[in-house]
Amino acid sequence: MARKMHETPMLDELESGPWPSFVTGLKRLAREKDYVNDVLGTLETSYRTKKGYWKGGTVGVFGYGGGVIPRFTELKDENDKPVFPDAAEFHTLRVQPPPGMHYNSDVLRKMCDIWERHGSGLIAFHGQSGDIMFQGAKSDKVQDAFDELNELGFDLGGAGPAVRTSMSCVGAARCEQSCYDEARAHRTVINTFTDDIHRPALPYKFKFKFSGCPNDCMNSIQRADMAVIGTWRDNIRTDEEMARKWFAKHGMNELVNDVVTRCPTKAIMLKEVKDVRTGPKISSVRVNETHALEIDNGDCVRCMHCINVMTGALAHGTDTGATILVGGKRTLKIGDLMGTVVVPFLPLKNDEDYEALVDLGQRVIDFFAENALEHERTGEMIERIGLVNFLEGVGVEIDAHMVSTPRTNPYVRTDGWDEEVARINAKKAA
Repeated sequence: MARKMHETPMLDELESGPWPSFVTGLKRLAREKDYVNDVLGTLETSYRTKKGYWKGGTVGVFGYGGGVIPRFTELKDENDKPVFPDAAEFHTLRVQPPPGMHYNSDVLRKMCDIWERHGSGLIAFHGQSGDIMFQGAKSDKVQDAFDELNELGFDLGGAGPAVRTSMSCVGAARCEQSCYDEARAHRTVINTFTDDIHRPALPYKFKFKFSGCPNDCMNSIQRADMAVIGTWRDNIRTDEEMARKWFAKHGMNELVNDVVTRCPTKAIMLKEVKDVRTGPKISSVRVNETHALEIDNGDCVRCMHCINVMTGALAHGTDTGATILVGGKRTLKIGDLMGTVVVPFLPLKNDEDYEALVDLGQRVIDFFAENALEHERTGEMIERIGLVNFLEGVGVEIDAHMVSTPRTNPYVRTDGWDEEVARINAKKAA
């Protein structure tokens, strides 16, 4: 049994609302662990003084240059002794999750047992980069905890200026919207760059994220230096039976207001059956005896809205693969950036496709390592040096799909116009 609990009037307020509070969980752990009791004391002090009292340092495990986030207390008394001695150290282990974040209950129980023995018992599934966050361990317990987690089959994730832990959606394992094998892509890439994860040697962090469809459940376009997002390049598929069932349940108003009018490129039209067009880029499906949806796939930008609303009645095409974007990030030196398309379509069907994905990742990381400034993300580097220079540096041909904003200057040079047209036509014919 732990010693008497610290008084925490300010933290107690966080338990008074209608929602579950993390404070309740910490108090439950604190009843058995003096360690967590002193963590609560430190946190209460921070709330009262409006200051943080943790500083970094150097803590690690043998053979690794990252993966552990050191935290030492700065809350000292007049004799330079920790005010809360049992929580003088509160290190976090970042542990890589399996692709798709698939676990069984046996593994989860073993993780909990390991952390009860060696740490605070506090685990977060998952951190912002996807890591399992084993929060709260003393320096002399970090190696022991890692050894047992490693024996269980898990490895440390990235920290510092390194390739970071990757995330992938549940994808092909359970989701009908999946357009490629996310787990295979995730494992293939991470296994290749394991050394770059464990031994920080980059200007700053570099993240891969894998989403199986344009819904982008991993938020990769916003947060990944290299985002792999599933897509398709043929026509949307339709199922008349399911479309009729959907229409019978939801009606004309919802079809018009929540499907047709919300298409961002007006690719969907509601027509009388007799007026529906046919053609290589047209998908259509009847919703009743008199009306049908007509989709011009040439205008479709794969936003997924119609498919999400009418799942089953509409579905992505069969010629699937992934779009690769580079440069997404949150605010740092400049504001938030979305990823920029560098490969409009990669099939990801065979070994050669996955090798091409890894090869592109290697070229991007190498270019980033050589050309980025310290503490600069990939997107910021591209903003500084220009997209054209980046594409030339990584050996990617410029493509119209990479244009983010149409030019506002009406003047254009036509030097080499005929040669460029011939090159583009040859590329299309290939």
